[in-house]
Amino acid sequence: MAEKRDYYEVLGVARGASPDEIKKAYRKLARQYHPDANPDPAAAEKFKEINEAYEVLSDPEKRARYDQFGHAAAQGGFNPGQGGPWGNPQDFGDFGGINDIFDMFFGGLSRQRGPRGAVQGADLRYDLELSFEEAAFGVEKEIELTRNEVCPTCRGSGARPGTQPQTCRNCHGTGQVQYTQSTAFGRFVTSRPCEVCHGEGRIITDPCPECHGSGQVRRTRRLSVKIPAGVDNGSRLRMAGEGEGGQRGGAPGDLYIVIRVRPHKFFERDGDDVILDQPISFVQAALGAEIEVPTLDGPVKLKIPEGTQTGTTFRLRGKGIPHLRGYGRGDQHVKVYVAVPRRLGEKQRQLLREFAKLGGDEVSEEDRSFFRKMRDALGL
Repeated sequence: MAEKRDYYEVLGVARGASPDEIKKAYRKLARQYHPDANPDPAAAEKFKEINEAYEVLSDPEKRARYDQFGHAAAQGGFNPGQGGPWGNPQDFGDFGGINDIFDMFFGGLSRQRGPRGAVQGADLRYDLELSFEEAAFGVEKEIELTRNEVCPTCRGSGARPGTQPQTCRNCHGTGQVQYTQSTAFGRFVTSRPCEVCHGEGRIITDPCPECHGSGQVRRTRRLSVKIPAGVDNGSRLRMAGEGEGGQRGGAPGDLYIVIRVRPHKFFERDGDDVILDQPISFVQAALGAEIEVPTLDGPVKLKIPEGTQTGTTFRLRGKGIPHLRGYGRGDQHVKVYVAVPRRLGEKQRQLLREFAKLGGDEVSEEDRSFFRKMRDALGL
C-alpha cells in the first residue's frame, strides 16, 4: 500500500495555515479535480485524497491530533459516511448547503430559479453626423428611431385585455423542471428551463391581438436631441430610458448618441483649439500687412508683421471651441505660409530682377548656418 502524502502537502498549504486558507485551497483543488469537471481517470483518486486531507485539517480537534501524531491519529482513513464535506448529503458544513456545491461546479444549475422576472430593455446606439460648427456651438436635432416598445394594448402581459396568462402545468409556474442524475458520488438534482413555457412559468392561451403574445410592438419614433457645445468626433451622449422597452415590467434601456463630425473646409481641431493654415503673398510677408482671416465667429483682422516667415503662427485668443464641461473657449492658431505666384507678367519679372540686383534675394546669416548644417549632415 502506498504511503500517504502529508495532508498539508496535498492541499498545498503551510502547516501554520489559517482555516480560511485551508478552505480556499480545498475549494480550488476540488474544482480542478472533481470527476464531473475533470475526465482524467486519475482525477477521482486525487479528489478523494483532497477530501481526506480537508476532512482532517478543517476539524480543529482532528487537525491537532494529526499535527501531533500524523496519519496514525486517523486510523481507518477517510470515511465518507462520517459527515465530511462530501459525506452525509445533509451536512455540508462551511459550504452552506448542496446548492453552494453545485454553484461551485455547475454555475448553480441545482437551484430552483422560479419563473423569469423582469428584464431590462436593451440599449440602443444612434450615429449622428454634425457639421464642424454644430459640434462647436451645439445644436438641437430631431432623429428618427425604430425600437421595441411595451405593447400599449396589453401593457406588456402578452394576453388579450380582460384575460390573464395561465400557470404552466408542467413546471407549476416555476419556469424550471428538475432532473435527477445518478453518479458515483450519489444522486444529484439539477434544474433546466421548462420546455413547455420556455422558462416563463406561464402560458398565454389568449394572445393579445396587437403584439401576438410577445408583449412588445415595433414602433418608429421621432426624438429631439440637444447636442451641447464642444462635442467632438466620437463623443457619446446618453438618453436615459429611450432604448428598447423592457419585458415583464422591466425598465427600458438607454439610447446612446455617437457623434460623427464632418471635416471642415478650412479648420482643423486640436482639443478645444482651432488650427487654420492661412496663405499670404510675398509682398505681405516682406512688408507686413493687415489681412482678414476666417474664424468660427466670422472674419477678423490679423496684423502680419514685416518680414514674417512661412510657418509663423499667430494666436487668436478665445476663438476656438467652447469647453464641453466648463466655461470659456479654446484659441484659434493661424499658421501662415508664403504663397509663391505660379505665373508672372514680364513687368513683375523685371521688378524681381531689379530686386535681386539690390540684394533682395540674399540669404540671411542664420539661414546660411542652417544650410551648412544640413549639408554637413548629408555629407555633401
